[in-house]
Amino acid sequence: MSAGQLSDPHADEVRHADEVPHADKVRHADKVPHADKPHADLAPLAFLIGRWQGVGVGGYPTIEDFRYRQEVTFAPLGPKPVLAYSSRSWLLNDDGTLRRAAAAETGWWRPQPDGAVEVLLAHPTGITEVYVGTVDGSRIEIATDVVARTSSAKEVSAGRRLYGLVDDELMYAMDMAAVGQPPTPHLSARLRRVEDAVAAP
Repeated sequence: MSAGQLSDPHADEVRHADEVPHADKVRHADKVPHADKPHADLAPLAFLIGRWQGVGVGGYPTIEDFRYRQEVTFAPLGPKPVLAYSSRSWLLNDDGTLRRAAAAETGWWRPQPDGAVEVLLAHPTGITEVYVGTVDGSRIEIATDVVARTSSAKEVSAGRRLYGLVDDELMYAMDMAAVGQPPTPHLSARLRRVEDAVAAP
């Protein structure tokens, strides 16, 4: 699936959070200490706040297709107009059991005037990215402005992401240009909110 759309050809493969192992162990917001109230400037991004879980599909011309479980958290960063963001994912076996840990990323979402947004992301693979884009209701479209990498990291030159809230589920798609390939669909998932409010790490 391209980041230019939110219809998922693999939607029948995507499992709800209540079908994901360990989903019942996620704590309620009232058990999270010091959960922060959002800054007023975070209003355009408020629909993201919480902890989300679900399953997605991925692929790329240089690798085999795969399915993954993902957990994503958006949380206000204290009194600042910033959302702290973290994501972890695990590859899945054909029967839906966890195979091994996969990608992770952490960063910050910074709303800007007139519906703009800046997103800073860091990956343990040696890559950092700065995305810029727009927020339009419950739809967010961002593209990389800067990609930096260490000498040992794989070559990644650009990325584009589309997020949208559809029937109370957070859906996203990601295109990536890497290892000599042009921008190509790479990841897509639908996530279900399992906590309404969480504290920033």
